[in-house]
Amino acid sequence: MSNACAILPGICSLPVVKHTTFRRTVSARFKPLSSVRSSAVSTKQSLMTTTNFEDDSTLKGEHLETKVEHISLKDYFEQSRDLLMKSDGGPPRWFSPLECGSRLTNSPLLLSLPGVDGTGLSLLLHHQRLGEIFDIWCLHIPTTDRTPFTDIVKLVEKTVTSENYNFPNRPIYLVGESIGGCLALAVAARIPHIDLVLVLANPATSFGKSQLQPLLPILKFIPHHIRPGLPYMMSLITGVPLRAMMSATEKILPSQQTITDLSEAVAALFSYFSDLGDVFTVEIVLWKLKMIESACEYSNSCLNSVTAQTLILTSGNDQLLPSVQEGERLYQILEKSQIRTFPDFSHALFLEENFDLLTVIKGAGFYRRAKHTDYASDFLPPTPREIKDIVDSARWLEVVTSPVMLSTLEDGKIVRSLSGIPSEGPVLFVGCHNMLGLEVAQMIRRFLIERNFIIRGVAHPMLFKKLKKDGKMPDLATYDVTRVLGAVPVSASNLYKLFSMKSHVLLYPGGAREALHRKGEEYKLFWPEQSEFVRMAARFGATIIPFGAVGEDDFAQLILDYDDQMKIPFLKDYIKEVTDETIKLRSEMEGEIANQDLHMPIFIPKVPGRYYYLFGKPIKTEGRKQELRNRKKAHQVYIEVKREVEKCLAYCKRKREYDPYRNIIPRFMYQATHGLETQVPTFDLD
Repeated sequence: MSNACAILPGICSLPVVKHTTFRRTVSARFKPLSSVRSSAVSTKQSLMTTTNFEDDSTLKGEHLETKVEHISLKDYFEQSRDLLMKSDGGPPRWFSPLECGSRLTNSPLLLSLPGVDGTGLSLLLHHQRLGEIFDIWCLHIPTTDRTPFTDIVKLVEKTVTSENYNFPNRPIYLVGESIGGCLALAVAARIPHIDLVLVLANPATSFGKSQLQPLLPILKFIPHHIRPGLPYMMSLITGVPLRAMMSATEKILPSQQTITDLSEAVAALFSYFSDLGDVFTVEIVLWKLKMIESACEYSNSCLNSVTAQTLILTSGNDQLLPSVQEGERLYQILEKSQIRTFPDFSHALFLEENFDLLTVIKGAGFYRRAKHTDYASDFLPPTPREIKDIVDSARWLEVVTSPVMLSTLEDGKIVRSLSGIPSEGPVLFVGCHNMLGLEVAQMIRRFLIERNFIIRGVAHPMLFKKLKKDGKMPDLATYDVTRVLGAVPVSASNLYKLFSMKSHVLLYPGGAREALHRKGEEYKLFWPEQSEFVRMAARFGATIIPFGAVGEDDFAQLILDYDDQMKIPFLKDYIKEVTDETIKLRSEMEGEIANQDLHMPIFIPKVPGRYYYLFGKPIKTEGRKQELRNRKKAHQVYIEVKREVEKCLAYCKRKREYDPYRNIIPRFMYQATHGLETQVPTFDLD
């Protein structure tokens, strides 16, 4: 089996955390879990109380009358205020937001563990999106509740154990911010045998270094009738008020609407703090701070017992906790952990309106519905907003490369469009890698724009697993976009699954050897001698599209290739060290195709030229399943595909010599007179 996308510097570097407009259905905001999963957790448990938080539902028979409403920070402030002001003083309990009805079969359970305020609404801005793929339960701890941290750990543990008993083959997600992150770690340490996935946002495991520490001795001497308003002070430290106003002003809305949204957000904010000033007495403030101290001490004492898969999210602008440094510490301690850092965000990461938790989970490869991640079957197609963000982020590629996209119709006619590509899958694109896979990003982007479908790459395992945390290989965050777009690790089973799902699949039989080619090997194929994909394609009647992409030599000149670097002792040692950190492919083969040593070619950039793509005439395998079971006949098709790829490459290399806009300077001059969005002409087609 071969691999695509050995290194994708263009598309892999795109940001995946962008603004998403969340919408929900509301009338009744919450429902107690006794009415959600009565079979999972006994209603006799104190945390499973049937008390409604808000009784504002309008029922028509058995159906809830709903309306569509936009979720914003204003909603968060109002709903948090209501929960805190109307607290019944009862014990901790779970609730499930009504807008979070799961839409996927076998959706895993997600337990949202609250921050210091205890409302359980930290994921409010994400409920609609997360509710499409998770069953969400939120833990609410009433303001006046005095349940010790250790008892809350036991409550969550009991819920997890019960759910695992009922659904033993599904993972359970524990998502916690601040003190909720400590709670998730404590629970995971107590039940290492249960399949858990932890998502920790700025966990309070570093509270000992927090700026709130000096408050403890001061608060002990403040008279009890003075109400300092802890949330207000914490908000000033973390920058929530500023974020509330800036989020409103950053939206691209008419000026009057912007002013209205800003006014409403600010009004809700100050109303929230005003009311909370009456709720948070000195006694409550002291209790909350002592709770965080207890959570910090407890969770740190058991970190070495945590074996759960863990995603650590840290904010670079967290003024409450040293979250970035703490995230790195936890990353080193927790064996199955990954880390993502967001430099511009504050402590209240989940309240950042430009932060999309679901996109982050997908990009990190942390969404699964069984014991093991299945990148093929667990793939969640990008939302229109995610696609737009990715396409917009790569706009510079369009400007620099100005790709000429050509495809071949069934009658053999070449057209300047992608109309020759079948809309219905399964379709297998087979091509030759340019250096570092430079051609992949723009190709995928153009298919998203012109044909509105996703090409799923069959990629090197290094994009999905890092064998050494402190090794030389790029951080896995580098490849988040490729996972959002549905790439899978190279394997026969994954290719089988993609074909069965009727996907459009991208395959490079030459793999890393082509992407890391030597001097003078531009556009040279390094394919295995034996067919690796034809018979499987025939099994599903897939259409094979051979293609060629030309342009790397117009953008860079290779200075030190693999052979050169192997002659330099310290570079030779570096290459060996890097290669040893990756999963080996084709180790059973011989010759050049078996040389999968990973290295970084050293090159100098040129004045940008242009990229050219030609997708050859489709080769259909439908109805040839029995015929192509014969290895000899399958090999003939394999050779046919290889020759077509070489023809596509030769055509692009030949025809580009007649393109008056091959260089970026005449292209800029053309667009200056015809408009920046105008398609730049190219050579005449045959």
